[in-house]
Amino acid sequence: MLTVDTTRPVGPAGRITRVETLTLGTAWRDFSYLRVHTDAGLTGVGEITHPYRGRETCQLAEAMAGRHLIGADPFDVEEIWLRMYQGDFLRGGDVGGIVVSGVDQALYDLMGKALGVPAYRLTGGACRSRVRVYANGWYTGDREPAAFAERAVATVAKGYTALKFDPFGAGLGELSRTELRRSVDIVAAVRDAVGPDVDLFVEGHARFAMPTAARLVRELAPFDLGWFEEPLPWTHIERYAELRARATMPISGGEHFHNRYEYARLFATNAVDIIQPDLSMAGGFTEVRKLAAIADQHAMLVAPHNSNSPLCTTASVHAVLGMPNFTILETFDGLLEDYVFEAVRGALPVVDGHVDLPTAPGLGVELVDEVFAEHPPSHGFWNMFAEGWEKRDRR
Repeated sequence: MLTVDTTRPVGPAGRITRVETLTLGTAWRDFSYLRVHTDAGLTGVGEITHPYRGRETCQLAEAMAGRHLIGADPFDVEEIWLRMYQGDFLRGGDVGGIVVSGVDQALYDLMGKALGVPAYRLTGGACRSRVRVYANGWYTGDREPAAFAERAVATVAKGYTALKFDPFGAGLGELSRTELRRSVDIVAAVRDAVGPDVDLFVEGHARFAMPTAARLVRELAPFDLGWFEEPLPWTHIERYAELRARATMPISGGEHFHNRYEYARLFATNAVDIIQPDLSMAGGFTEVRKLAAIADQHAMLVAPHNSNSPLCTTASVHAVLGMPNFTILETFDGLLEDYVFEAVRGALPVVDGHVDLPTAPGLGVELVDEVFAEHPPSHGFWNMFAEGWEKRDRR
């Protein structure tokens, strides 16, 4: 099972012959992808974006191709997933998790193309006719209540019915009284500006000590939040349940975990109300479906994390269509330059805060090499614990 068996009958997608990687530079971050080729003349694509380790994910994807993919049948998704995860022995953490996820996306793209059906038809079909999304990245700019409120109104005017934002600046561990009040005032201003019918989600970026997190759940209670995301570091996962008991809003999290084994402590401690696996980090379609099923056993909802490109948005839409306990999907698509959509041609558009049912075979996305050539990666970096990070000005 941990070696490619080329003697078994092969499915309609043929056998994998080659894997290549591409990276696109944008003002915010570099987006990385892989393209998997088969001897049946098909190609499948997946996203392997890492915020800061794009070179590493591309290098590992190319190395894994030789070790675990060449000669394989794309329909053997469970075996390929295990071979990439177990066969490399030391697993690979975030970089390895991203590569496994991107390959898995590409396999479903290949299977859908080979069968002439959208990828979601292979992952449980559809429980809904469209997918609701929320906007993130819309608050780039000055960290002032009035500025946040103005940008929130503009984003809602585009049709979004839910917004997520981090009001805490460079806060880490604790917040001074001045910074705490400023953060709460930002949330208050946004709620006042958009009214009671828009869902608001506040992002904690897993950075507060328990006393500060406990204070924040009290201070934020009046604003009727849809959730408070990752208020505590995951090094203190056992305290999440204690914080949940104090909070009036749901607690969400899980974007840092790359498979069901890493999620095990989250489920065992009932750490959150809503899990947030990322389809480009948590094992792709094959693994995220399992995470959603385990979450359902724990009466938890699924709201996938998606801070990547429109390709990951599209793949995530396919993934959640068949999840009964799905609630809403994240998107940064409104933050991106037009050429990003040209580079991932066929990515599903967001219209009035929703994405409609896909119709194209596979994921329906093709990578346009010419656009990648015009926008090479910059390998820039911005530190979200540095003053002014919310302006997303990479250095």
